[in-house]
Amino acid sequence: MLRGANASGLAGPGREQDEARKEESMTTMRAYEYQGAGGPEVLAEVERPKPTAGPGEVLIKVSAFGLNRADVQQRRGVYPPPPGASDIPGLEISGTIEAVGEGAAGFAVGQRVCALLAGGGYAQFVAVNAGLVLEVPKNIDVIDAAGFMEVAGTVVSNLFLEAGLTEGETVLLHGGAGGIGSMAIQLAAAAGAKVLVTASSQEKIEHCLALGASAGINYRDEDFVERVAELTGGNGVDVILDVVGAKYLAQNVKALANDGRLIIIGLQGGAKAELNLGVLMGKRARVIGTTLRARPLEQKAEIVAAVKTHALPLLAAGTLELSIDRRFSFTEARLAHEYFDSGMHMGKIIVKN
Repeated sequence: MLRGANASGLAGPGREQDEARKEESMTTMRAYEYQGAGGPEVLAEVERPKPTAGPGEVLIKVSAFGLNRADVQQRRGVYPPPPGASDIPGLEISGTIEAVGEGAAGFAVGQRVCALLAGGGYAQFVAVNAGLVLEVPKNIDVIDAAGFMEVAGTVVSNLFLEAGLTEGETVLLHGGAGGIGSMAIQLAAAAGAKVLVTASSQEKIEHCLALGASAGINYRDEDFVERVAELTGGNGVDVILDVVGAKYLAQNVKALANDGRLIIIGLQGGAKAELNLGVLMGKRARVIGTTLRARPLEQKAEIVAAVKTHALPLLAAGTLELSIDRRFSFTEARLAHEYFDSGMHMGKIIVKN
C-alpha cells in the first residue's frame, strides 16, 4: 500500500496535512470584484493577497458565502462599501478558522464558524474581528451556515433591538419570501408574534405560511393596507419591517396601529416620499431607518451577541430553518447574481468554494 493513501486510493492524513501546509503558505487567493457598475457581467474573478489575522481577529478559510441584496446594490453602483471596508463584496460567510490573532479569545484553529462582514466574503479567505464570529452548531451544514449571519443580524437588530417586538404583537413583513423575510417570519413567530407578509405570488405566500406566517398578501393583486385592516380587525399592525422605502411610506403609516413602529431597511421603491405628519402623530407612531453594514464595530458586535442569544439556540435545536433556495459553485457567482435578479428565489442563495 502506498503511504498517505487509503485502500481506495483517496488522499489520507498525510495528503491532508500537505494540503493544509500548502494553504498556510499561500500568499494569494481567489476572489471576486466588481469591475464597474452594472449587471452580473461586471463580476470578475481575480487574484488578491491572502489576508492575515491581526490583533483580535481570526482568519477564516471560506467554505461558502451568502448572496444578499446589499451585494447586488453594490454591484449596481448605488451602495458602496463603508470607509475602511474591503471592496470585495460579501457580507456573510461560513468556514473553518485557519489562524487566530493575538487577543482573539474563545476560538481555535479548525473550528467551524460563520461571520458577519462589512465586505470581503467573495473570496477564499477573510480576516474578521472575533466579535463578529459565531461557532456553527454541530447539526448545521457548514455550507448552509453561510446564509445565517447577515439575515439573522438584520432581523434581530431591527425587530427586537430597534422595534422592541414582543409576544402578542402583530408584525407585517414586506418581501416575506426573501432571505430576510424567511428568517424574520420564524424569529417573530418564535417570539409569540402574529406574522403577516406581502409577496408577489401564491407560491411565495405558501412558502411564508410554511415557515410560520399567519397570512399572506399578494401585493400584485391586493391593497395591503385594506388587507391589514381586515386581518387585524381595523387595528393595524404594531411593527412593519420594510425593504421598499419611499413607494410604501404613506401606505405603511396607514397600516400601523397606535404606537406602531415602521422600520425601513431598504430602498427598492425609492428614497424620497411625502409623509402626512398628522397621521404619524395621531398614531403616536415612529419611523426608524437603519442599516447594518456601516455600523461601528462595537454596535455590530452587540448585534452578533444578540443573535447568539435570540437565534443561535433555535438553530442548534433544529427549530429554526436555514431557508436555502439554491447553492452555486464559486465559478458560478455570475449565475447566482442572475438568479437573484430574476426575483424567483425564495430564501437564501449560497455560493460555495
